[in-house]
Amino acid sequence: MKKFKKTSLLSLLILAISFVSCDEDDFLKEVNPNAITSDTFWQTQEQFNSALTTVYGALQFQSISGGLLQHQMVRGDIAGTEPWYRPLQFRNLTFNDGTFYVTDKWNELYIGVFRANQVINELQSADPSVMFADNSKVEIEAQARFLRAFFYFQIAHTYGQGIIHTTVPAAGEFNKDLSSMQEITETVIKPDLEFAKANLPQSWSDENLGRVTWGAATSLLGKVYLYEENWAMAAQNLKQVIDSGIYMLTPEILDNFRHDTEFNSESIFEVVYNDELAPGIGGGAVDDFPGGVGAEASTLATATGQLSFNAFNTVLASYYLHEMLINDEIDPVNPKNSSGNVHSERLTATIAPRNGEGNYYNTPFGDKPGWGFGQSAYVKKHSNWYHKDQEDAIEFSGRSGINFRHIRLADVYLMYAEAVLELNSDVKTAIEYIDRVRARAGVITLNQYLNDNGGTFPQLHISKQVHGTLPMVTASVENVMTHLRRVERPSELCFEGHRWNDLVRWGIVAEVFSELAADEAWREANKETILQVGNGGVAPLFIDERIRPDFMVANSSYNSNQHDYLPIPTGEVQANGNLITN
Repeated sequence: MKKFKKTSLLSLLILAISFVSCDEDDFLKEVNPNAITSDTFWQTQEQFNSALTTVYGALQFQSISGGLLQHQMVRGDIAGTEPWYRPLQFRNLTFNDGTFYVTDKWNELYIGVFRANQVINELQSADPSVMFADNSKVEIEAQARFLRAFFYFQIAHTYGQGIIHTTVPAAGEFNKDLSSMQEITETVIKPDLEFAKANLPQSWSDENLGRVTWGAATSLLGKVYLYEENWAMAAQNLKQVIDSGIYMLTPEILDNFRHDTEFNSESIFEVVYNDELAPGIGGGAVDDFPGGVGAEASTLATATGQLSFNAFNTVLASYYLHEMLINDEIDPVNPKNSSGNVHSERLTATIAPRNGEGNYYNTPFGDKPGWGFGQSAYVKKHSNWYHKDQEDAIEFSGRSGINFRHIRLADVYLMYAEAVLELNSDVKTAIEYIDRVRARAGVITLNQYLNDNGGTFPQLHISKQVHGTLPMVTASVENVMTHLRRVERPSELCFEGHRWNDLVRWGIVAEVFSELAADEAWREANKETILQVGNGGVAPLFIDERIRPDFMVANSSYNSNQHDYLPIPTGEVQANGNLITN
């Protein structure tokens, strides 16, 4: 049978060649009447919506919202990795313009831009005969422009610069010069978000959950202003979201990282994943080429999940994050802790330490191997630890259906607190919004600390293990800002795609790395007293066997000009004749 098939195919090939040789010109001009072309496609509202769906589909790309975010997660102060894993290049800052993630993220973001531009451009030139119901035409454009703004925000703050395309380039128009972060923001991001804010609805019907809204556009616009230090406009936009009454914190922080509590009251912008669609396709497969089929799933769970449960734990909680979550004392009078919680809800929803509470992948802590070789805590966020026995089969690249939340209300609260602190030194309002987030986590609020400690509160980001005590400080603008930067945002929002950008925009990367490298050196020098090889270590971190070196190399390597942003990929530089990196 195999021989017959080969013979038949060869005969058909010879026949096809003979047809071509008979009338080559006519053959080359032949048009497939069943093929969809740009001339036949943009004819109905349904077709425009189908095209818009492909723009949303780009959000699922693994470097944008999925498993490849692990490389970004290990760059800051919240995470480490092991030397045999790819993210080590980003932990140690040894990546370059040929590193695969540098190229993948650039390419995937620009696929998103290209798809958005197609929709936007075709809407402008749509035939008047195309019937759009009500204001659906402007809503389609508003969605596409929000998504384009989001992709360009990612480009600008990942690479520090980029190439501006607001139309679908013709063959000779791809080669363009680089534009600065400011040019991208003023030319594309702000105008697109202003249009989206003015034309997107506050909510969609249940069958359209996942489409972007007024709240997403307004929140991202507030974030844009925050990043460029326009405190007044940042505060204005973020407060509009807060005062809208559309959003509220979920009762449990874990609700923001489960598959069965998606599109909840706290969610403002989230990307949809599904592990039941397209079964058998590896979780890393994306539709980033014509005719491609995406997995619809995320691989992020295998990056954060633990090795004994069919994952890789390529992203590990840093000792800094682990100890800070322990230092964050639970509030004994908060009803959340009436059942006798030992740790805060933020800790139990975020990391899995050796002495964790409850079950982990339906197994009591310690019943399976792990927590050795310096791995004091694993990451729970984005993994299926709360309902599965293990992650999906590794041979299918891991398939997780947990959505990725890019913006949620807790983030808006903390950004607003930062904006009012910077705008007019409004410590009272900043603490109010910080404490809303802290109360939900079941930890002692800043106001409680101030009332109980003579107007002072502890610096929870300082290692008690290394320094012996937590310094108490007054609620000055500087101290509250330090708390916001070093405690509240990493404790609440770790592993959600914000941390490296935060450290860079505040200009504190070198300071943070220096402190954490010094803590690491102290632990290494005192390992005989804090390690008990094979016996689980000692409190509070219970480090076993070795001190994991997360920050020594990064501290000695870090150079702001070289490492704050990823380099323009070498493939782009070689392909673009106009490209000159700044």
